[in-house]
Amino acid sequence: MMFDNWAYGGPGFFGMGFGMLLFWALLIVGVIALLRWLAAGSGRRPPSPGQSALDILAQRYARGEIDHAEFEQKRRDLGGA
Repeated sequence: MMFDNWAYGGPGFFGMGFGMLLFWALLIVGVIALLRWLAAGSGRRPPSPGQSALDILAQRYARGEIDHAEFEQKRRDLGGA
């Protein structure tokens, strides 16, 4: 029969093969984007090599991760002024 290929989404490049390729490509790109978004959303980044412990402590205090009392106690423990 002359129109058998139309039952599978059309003849040639835009047929079933292209649709499946597009589906899998979008699925893989979506999974990779989700994993990168989840990894970036953790908010934990390693300190840069030039940062001291007191610098990191001050940044945590500035972000509100620790309160003033905890900041002062840890600063004394580290030997800061």
